[in-house]
Amino acid sequence: MSRQRALDTINLKPVDRLAHTDYSMEYHKDYIAKVTGLPDTDTNRTARFYDAWDFDFLWGTNDGLHANWGARGRATDMGHASYAADGSDQTVIHDSPFKSPEDVWAFDPVAEYGLPDFKAQVSAYQKMTDERRVKFPGQLVTGGYYKTIISGAIQSFGWDMLLMAASEEDKFEKVLDGFFRFTQHHMNAWAETDVEVVIQHDDFVWTAGPFMNPEFYRRVIISRYRKLWEPLHKAGKKVLFCSDGNFTEFAKDIVATAHADGLIFEPMNDFEYMVNNFGGTSCLVGSAVDCRDMTFGKWDKVKADMDRTFMLAEKCKGLIFAVGNHIPANISDDMCDRYIDYFRANCRRREKAA
Repeated sequence: MSRQRALDTINLKPVDRLAHTDYSMEYHKDYIAKVTGLPDTDTNRTARFYDAWDFDFLWGTNDGLHANWGARGRATDMGHASYAADGSDQTVIHDSPFKSPEDVWAFDPVAEYGLPDFKAQVSAYQKMTDERRVKFPGQLVTGGYYKTIISGAIQSFGWDMLLMAASEEDKFEKVLDGFFRFTQHHMNAWAETDVEVVIQHDDFVWTAGPFMNPEFYRRVIISRYRKLWEPLHKAGKKVLFCSDGNFTEFAKDIVATAHADGLIFEPMNDFEYMVNNFGGTSCLVGSAVDCRDMTFGKWDKVKADMDRTFMLAEKCKGLIFAVGNHIPANISDDMCDRYIDYFRANCRRREKAA
Protein backbone atom coordinates (compact mmCIF):
# COMPACT_ATOMS: atom_id res chain seq x y z
CA MET A 1 0.00 0.00 0.00
CA SER A 2 1.18 3.51 -0.72
CA ARG A 3 -0.57 6.86 -0.64
CA GLN A 4 2.23 8.15 -2.87
CA ARG A 5 1.43 5.50 -5.47
CA ALA A 6 -2.17 6.72 -5.52
CA LEU A 7 -1.08 10.35 -5.82
CA ASP A 8 1.34 9.53 -8.63
CA THR A 9 -1.37 7.57 -10.42
CA ILE A 10 -3.85 10.44 -10.23
CA ASN A 11 -1.13 12.79 -11.47
CA LEU A 12 -0.40 10.37 -14.34
CA LYS A 13 3.15 9.68 -13.19
CA PRO A 14 4.87 6.28 -13.59
CA VAL A 15 4.27 3.76 -10.80
CA ASP A 16 5.66 0.32 -10.03
CA ARG A 17 2.28 -1.42 -10.01
CA LEU A 18 -1.36 -0.60 -10.57
CA ALA A 19 -2.83 1.37 -7.70
CA HIS A 20 -5.70 -0.38 -5.94
CA THR A 21 -8.88 0.31 -4.04
CA ASP A 22 -12.21 -1.44 -3.54
CA TYR A 23 -15.54 -0.53 -1.99
CA SER A 24 -17.72 -2.08 0.72
CA MET A 25 -15.18 -4.58 1.99
CA GLU A 26 -15.98 -3.18 5.45
CA TYR A 27 -19.19 -5.24 5.36
CA HIS A 28 -17.14 -8.48 5.25
CA LYS A 29 -16.66 -8.56 9.01
CA ASP A 30 -15.80 -12.24 9.37
CA TYR A 31 -13.44 -12.08 6.40
CA ILE A 32 -11.67 -9.04 7.83
CA ALA A 33 -11.27 -10.88 11.12
CA LYS A 34 -9.74 -13.82 9.25
CA VAL A 35 -7.34 -11.64 7.27
CA THR A 36 -6.23 -9.41 10.13
CA GLY A 37 -6.59 -11.73 13.10
CA LEU A 38 -8.18 -8.85 15.00
CA PRO A 39 -11.61 -8.67 16.69
CA ASP A 40 -14.14 -6.09 15.58
CA THR A 41 -13.51 -4.21 18.83
CA ASP A 42 -9.98 -3.33 17.68
CA THR A 43 -10.03 0.22 16.34
CA ASN A 44 -7.05 -0.50 14.09
CA ARG A 45 -8.68 -3.46 12.36
CA THR A 46 -9.98 -1.62 9.28
CA ALA A 47 -6.64 0.09 8.68
CA ARG A 48 -4.85 -3.24 9.08
CA PHE A 49 -7.17 -4.77 6.50
CA TYR A 50 -6.63 -1.95 4.00
CA ASP A 51 -2.91 -2.55 4.31
CA ALA A 52 -3.30 -6.30 3.97
CA TRP A 53 -5.36 -5.87 0.80
CA ASP A 54 -2.86 -3.42 -0.70
CA PHE A 55 -5.22 -0.44 -0.76
CA ASP A 56 -3.54 2.73 -1.99
CA PHE A 57 -6.62 4.96 -2.23
CA LEU A 58 -9.73 5.42 -0.09
CA TRP A 59 -12.97 6.68 -1.59
CA GLY A 60 -14.46 9.27 0.70
CA THR A 61 -16.92 12.19 0.70
CA ASN A 62 -18.39 14.41 3.40
CA ASP A 63 -21.53 16.54 3.08
CA GLY A 64 -20.51 19.00 5.72
CA LEU A 65 -21.84 20.39 8.98
CA HIS A 66 -25.42 20.60 7.69
CA ALA A 67 -25.46 17.13 6.13
CA ASN A 68 -28.58 15.97 7.98
CA TRP A 69 -31.12 17.76 5.82
CA GLY A 70 -34.06 15.98 7.43
CA ALA A 71 -33.20 17.66 10.72
CA ARG A 72 -33.07 21.09 9.11
CA GLY A 73 -36.04 21.04 6.75
CA ARG A 74 -37.98 18.96 4.26
CA ALA A 75 -36.21 15.91 2.87
CA THR A 76 -37.21 12.48 1.61
CA ASP A 77 -35.97 9.26 3.19
CA MET A 78 -36.23 6.66 0.43
CA GLY A 79 -35.15 3.90 2.80
CA HIS A 80 -32.17 1.59 2.46
CA ALA A 81 -32.23 -1.99 1.25
CA SER A 82 -30.38 -4.65 3.18
CA TYR A 83 -26.71 -4.58 2.15
CA ALA A 84 -24.90 -5.83 5.23
CA ALA A 85 -24.86 -9.60 5.75
CA ASP A 86 -27.03 -9.31 8.86
CA GLY A 87 -29.45 -6.80 7.33
CA SER A 88 -28.57 -4.23 9.99
CA ASP A 89 -28.50 -1.37 7.49
CA GLN A 90 -32.05 -1.79 6.22
CA THR A 91 -34.41 1.11 6.81
CA VAL A 92 -37.97 1.69 5.67
CA ILE A 93 -39.13 4.26 3.13
CA HIS A 94 -40.92 7.42 4.25
CA ASP A 95 -43.34 9.49 2.21
CA SER A 96 -42.00 12.56 0.47
CA PRO A 97 -43.03 15.87 2.07
CA PHE A 98 -43.30 17.24 -1.47
CA LYS A 99 -46.76 16.56 -2.87
CA SER A 100 -46.67 18.26 -6.27
CA PRO A 101 -44.24 19.60 -8.88
CA GLU A 102 -45.20 23.07 -7.70
CA ASP A 103 -43.76 22.22 -4.28
CA VAL A 104 -40.50 21.28 -5.96
CA TRP A 105 -40.32 24.32 -8.23
CA ALA A 106 -40.73 26.63 -5.23
CA PHE A 107 -37.92 24.95 -3.27
CA ASP A 108 -34.51 26.46 -2.48
CA PRO A 109 -32.15 24.16 -0.53
CA VAL A 110 -29.97 27.07 0.59
CA ALA A 111 -32.96 28.74 2.24
CA GLU A 112 -34.37 25.45 3.55
CA TYR A 113 -31.25 23.89 5.08
CA GLY A 114 -28.98 26.88 5.55
CA LEU A 115 -25.31 27.01 4.65
CA PRO A 116 -22.85 26.24 7.44
CA ASP A 117 -20.49 28.95 8.57
CA PHE A 118 -17.70 28.93 6.00
CA LYS A 119 -14.72 29.08 8.36
CA ALA A 120 -16.27 26.40 10.56
CA GLN A 121 -16.79 24.18 7.52
CA VAL A 122 -13.21 24.61 6.35
CA SER A 123 -11.98 23.77 9.84
CA ALA A 124 -14.21 20.68 10.04
CA TYR A 125 -13.03 19.41 6.66
CA GLN A 126 -9.38 19.95 7.57
CA LYS A 127 -9.85 18.20 10.93
CA MET A 128 -11.51 15.22 9.25
CA THR A 129 -8.70 15.02 6.70
CA ASP A 130 -6.00 15.18 9.38
CA GLU A 131 -7.69 12.47 11.44
CA ARG A 132 -8.10 10.13 8.47
CA ARG A 133 -4.46 10.60 7.47
CA VAL A 134 -3.41 9.51 10.94
CA LYS A 135 -5.80 6.56 10.96
CA PHE A 136 -4.93 5.41 7.42
CA PRO A 137 -1.31 6.43 6.79
CA GLY A 138 -0.86 3.88 4.02
CA GLN A 139 -3.66 5.23 1.85
CA LEU A 140 -4.49 8.48 0.09
CA VAL A 141 -7.61 9.93 1.73
CA THR A 142 -9.79 12.28 -0.25
CA GLY A 143 -12.07 15.20 0.22
CA GLY A 144 -15.40 15.10 -1.50
CA TYR A 145 -19.10 15.83 -1.59
CA TYR A 146 -21.91 13.29 -2.14
CA LYS A 147 -25.21 15.19 -2.47
CA THR A 148 -24.24 17.14 -5.57
CA ILE A 149 -26.85 18.53 -7.96
CA ILE A 150 -28.97 15.50 -8.93
CA SER A 151 -28.05 13.43 -5.87
CA GLY A 152 -29.08 16.39 -3.77
CA ALA A 153 -32.40 16.63 -5.55
CA ILE A 154 -33.01 12.91 -5.02
CA GLN A 155 -32.31 13.33 -1.31
CA SER A 156 -34.75 16.21 -1.01
CA PHE A 157 -37.62 15.17 -3.27
CA GLY A 158 -37.37 11.43 -3.90
CA TRP A 159 -37.48 10.03 -7.41
CA ASP A 160 -41.19 10.47 -8.16
CA MET A 161 -41.34 14.17 -7.43
CA LEU A 162 -37.98 14.77 -9.08
CA LEU A 163 -39.12 13.18 -12.34
CA MET A 164 -42.40 15.03 -12.34
CA ALA A 165 -40.68 18.36 -11.73
CA ALA A 166 -38.10 17.66 -14.44
CA SER A 167 -40.91 17.77 -17.04
CA GLU A 168 -40.57 21.56 -17.20
CA GLU A 169 -36.91 22.26 -17.83
CA ASP A 170 -36.76 25.98 -17.11
CA LYS A 171 -38.46 25.63 -13.74
CA PHE A 172 -36.38 22.59 -12.86
CA GLU A 173 -33.13 24.35 -13.76
CA LYS A 174 -33.87 27.02 -11.15
CA VAL A 175 -34.30 24.30 -8.54
CA LEU A 176 -31.08 22.56 -9.52
CA ASP A 177 -29.26 25.86 -9.34
CA GLY A 178 -30.07 25.88 -5.64
CA PHE A 179 -28.34 22.52 -5.17
CA PHE A 180 -25.43 23.82 -7.22
CA ARG A 181 -25.10 26.83 -4.89
CA PHE A 182 -25.31 24.59 -1.83
CA THR A 183 -22.60 22.34 -3.26
CA GLN A 184 -20.42 25.27 -4.35
CA HIS A 185 -20.17 26.44 -0.74
CA HIS A 186 -18.65 23.10 0.17
CA MET A 187 -16.31 22.97 -2.82
CA ASN A 188 -15.06 26.42 -1.84
CA ALA A 189 -14.45 25.05 1.65
CA TRP A 190 -12.56 22.01 0.38
CA ALA A 191 -10.41 24.36 -1.71
CA GLU A 192 -9.23 26.01 1.52
CA THR A 193 -7.94 22.72 2.97
CA ASP A 194 -4.71 20.94 2.13
CA VAL A 195 -6.42 17.80 0.78
CA GLU A 196 -4.87 16.79 -2.54
CA VAL A 197 -7.81 15.08 -4.24
CA VAL A 198 -11.55 15.76 -4.14
CA ILE A 199 -14.30 13.38 -5.25
CA GLN A 200 -17.41 14.95 -6.76
CA HIS A 201 -20.16 12.37 -6.48
CA ASP A 202 -23.42 12.80 -8.37
CA ASP A 203 -25.67 9.89 -9.37
CA PHE A 204 -27.01 11.86 -12.32
CA VAL A 205 -27.93 8.95 -14.61
CA TRP A 206 -29.57 5.54 -14.39
CA THR A 207 -28.16 2.13 -15.23
CA ALA A 208 -29.56 2.55 -18.74
CA GLY A 209 -28.15 6.07 -19.08
CA PRO A 210 -29.70 9.55 -18.94
CA PHE A 211 -33.31 9.99 -17.82
CA MET A 212 -33.56 13.59 -19.09
CA ASN A 213 -32.76 15.33 -22.37
CA PRO A 214 -28.99 14.93 -22.93
CA GLU A 215 -28.67 18.57 -23.89
CA PHE A 216 -30.25 19.54 -20.55
CA TYR A 217 -27.47 17.59 -18.85
CA ARG A 218 -24.82 19.44 -20.81
CA ARG A 219 -26.35 22.91 -20.52
CA VAL A 220 -27.61 22.79 -16.94
CA ILE A 221 -25.63 20.17 -15.02
CA ILE A 222 -22.22 19.62 -16.59
CA SER A 223 -21.67 23.36 -17.11
CA ARG A 224 -22.18 23.76 -13.36
CA TYR A 225 -19.70 20.98 -12.61
CA ARG A 226 -17.07 23.13 -14.25
CA LYS A 227 -17.94 26.02 -11.94
CA LEU A 228 -17.81 23.73 -8.92
CA TRP A 229 -14.30 22.64 -9.79
CA GLU A 230 -12.78 26.00 -10.66
CA PRO A 231 -11.80 26.87 -7.06
CA LEU A 232 -10.44 23.37 -6.53
CA HIS A 233 -8.25 23.52 -9.62
CA LYS A 234 -7.15 27.03 -8.74
CA ALA A 235 -6.01 25.61 -5.38
CA GLY A 236 -3.99 22.91 -7.16
CA LYS A 237 -6.28 19.99 -6.33
CA LYS A 238 -7.32 17.10 -8.55
CA VAL A 239 -11.01 16.36 -9.08
CA LEU A 240 -12.36 12.85 -9.63
CA PHE A 241 -15.95 12.64 -10.84
CA CYS A 242 -18.00 9.68 -9.62
CA SER A 243 -21.45 8.46 -10.59
CA ASP A 244 -23.39 5.23 -10.46
CA GLY A 245 -25.03 4.11 -13.68
CA ASN A 246 -24.03 4.53 -17.31
CA PHE A 247 -22.67 8.01 -18.04
CA THR A 248 -20.71 7.01 -21.15
CA GLU A 249 -22.64 9.55 -23.22
CA PHE A 250 -21.35 12.38 -21.04
CA ALA A 251 -17.84 11.21 -20.19
CA LYS A 252 -16.22 13.39 -22.85
CA ASP A 253 -18.19 16.42 -21.67
CA ILE A 254 -17.17 15.83 -18.07
CA VAL A 255 -13.50 15.66 -19.04
CA ALA A 256 -13.30 18.21 -21.87
CA THR A 257 -15.92 20.75 -20.75
CA ALA A 258 -16.03 20.42 -16.97
CA HIS A 259 -12.31 19.53 -16.72
CA ALA A 260 -12.48 16.50 -14.44
CA ASP A 261 -9.05 15.03 -13.77
CA GLY A 262 -10.42 11.51 -13.48
CA LEU A 263 -13.50 9.31 -13.68
CA ILE A 264 -14.80 6.79 -11.14
CA PHE A 265 -17.31 4.47 -12.78
CA GLU A 266 -19.23 1.21 -12.68
CA PRO A 267 -18.75 -1.65 -15.19
CA MET A 268 -21.88 -0.73 -17.16
CA ASN A 269 -19.58 1.92 -18.64
CA ASP A 270 -17.49 -0.13 -21.06
CA PHE A 271 -13.97 -0.27 -19.66
CA GLU A 272 -12.31 -0.44 -23.06
CA TYR A 273 -14.18 2.66 -24.20
CA MET A 274 -13.02 4.52 -21.10
CA VAL A 275 -9.42 3.44 -21.65
CA ASN A 276 -9.37 4.25 -25.36
CA ASN A 277 -10.84 7.70 -24.85
CA PHE A 278 -9.37 8.81 -21.52
CA GLY A 279 -6.56 6.46 -20.55
CA GLY A 280 -3.89 8.81 -21.86
CA THR A 281 -5.23 12.02 -20.30
CA SER A 282 -7.20 11.16 -17.17
CA CYS A 283 -7.03 8.95 -14.12
CA LEU A 284 -9.51 6.08 -14.29
CA VAL A 285 -10.84 4.31 -11.21
CA GLY A 286 -12.53 1.03 -12.08
CA SER A 287 -12.03 -2.16 -14.08
CA ALA A 288 -13.84 -4.58 -16.36
CA VAL A 289 -14.80 -6.73 -13.36
CA ASP A 290 -18.48 -6.93 -12.39
CA CYS A 291 -19.38 -7.83 -8.82
CA ARG A 292 -22.38 -9.82 -10.09
CA ASP A 293 -20.01 -12.37 -11.59
CA MET A 294 -18.16 -12.53 -8.29
CA THR A 295 -21.44 -13.01 -6.42
CA PHE A 296 -22.45 -16.02 -8.50
CA GLY A 297 -19.04 -17.63 -8.25
CA LYS A 298 -18.09 -17.23 -11.91
CA TRP A 299 -14.34 -17.24 -11.33
CA ASP A 300 -13.50 -17.92 -14.98
CA LYS A 301 -15.42 -14.80 -16.00
CA VAL A 302 -13.91 -12.72 -13.19
CA LYS A 303 -10.41 -13.89 -14.13
CA ALA A 304 -11.01 -13.12 -17.81
CA ASP A 305 -12.22 -9.61 -16.94
CA MET A 306 -9.22 -9.05 -14.70
CA ASP A 307 -6.95 -10.18 -17.55
CA ARG A 308 -8.76 -7.78 -19.88
CA THR A 309 -8.22 -4.99 -17.39
CA PHE A 310 -4.50 -5.75 -17.01
CA MET A 311 -4.11 -5.76 -20.79
CA LEU A 312 -5.94 -2.47 -21.28
CA ALA A 313 -4.10 -0.94 -18.33
CA GLU A 314 -1.01 -0.81 -20.54
CA LYS A 315 -2.69 2.07 -22.38
CA CYS A 316 -3.42 3.98 -19.18
CA LYS A 317 -1.20 6.63 -17.69
CA GLY A 318 -3.19 6.42 -14.48
CA LEU A 319 -5.42 3.54 -13.37
CA ILE A 320 -6.66 2.68 -9.90
CA PHE A 321 -7.95 -0.89 -10.09
CA ALA A 322 -11.35 -1.43 -8.44
CA VAL A 323 -14.48 -3.51 -8.80
CA GLY A 324 -16.54 -0.52 -9.80
CA ASN A 325 -19.89 -1.69 -8.43
CA HIS A 326 -18.53 -2.70 -5.01
CA ILE A 327 -17.72 -6.06 -3.42
CA PRO A 328 -20.91 -6.65 -1.39
CA ALA A 329 -21.16 -8.89 1.66
CA ASN A 330 -22.73 -11.80 -0.23
CA ILE A 331 -19.52 -12.46 -2.16
CA SER A 332 -17.77 -15.49 -0.71
CA ASP A 333 -14.47 -15.48 1.15
CA ASP A 334 -13.09 -17.87 -1.44
CA MET A 335 -13.92 -15.44 -4.25
CA CYS A 336 -12.35 -12.57 -2.31
CA ASP A 337 -9.18 -14.61 -1.82
CA ARG A 338 -8.99 -15.54 -5.49
CA TYR A 339 -9.57 -11.96 -6.55
CA ILE A 340 -6.92 -10.35 -4.36
CA ASP A 341 -4.36 -13.11 -4.97
CA TYR A 342 -4.79 -12.78 -8.73
CA PHE A 343 -4.53 -9.00 -8.52
CA ARG A 344 -1.27 -9.24 -6.59
CA ALA A 345 0.14 -11.71 -9.11
CA ASN A 346 -0.62 -9.48 -12.10
CA CYS A 347 -0.62 -5.84 -10.97
CA ARG A 348 3.00 -4.99 -11.73
CA ARG A 349 3.43 -2.35 -14.36
CA ARG A 350 5.13 -3.60 -17.51
CA GLU A 351 8.19 -1.73 -18.67
CA LYS A 352 6.52 0.00 -21.62
CA ALA A 353 3.65 1.24 -19.41
CA ALA A 354 6.07 2.96 -17.05
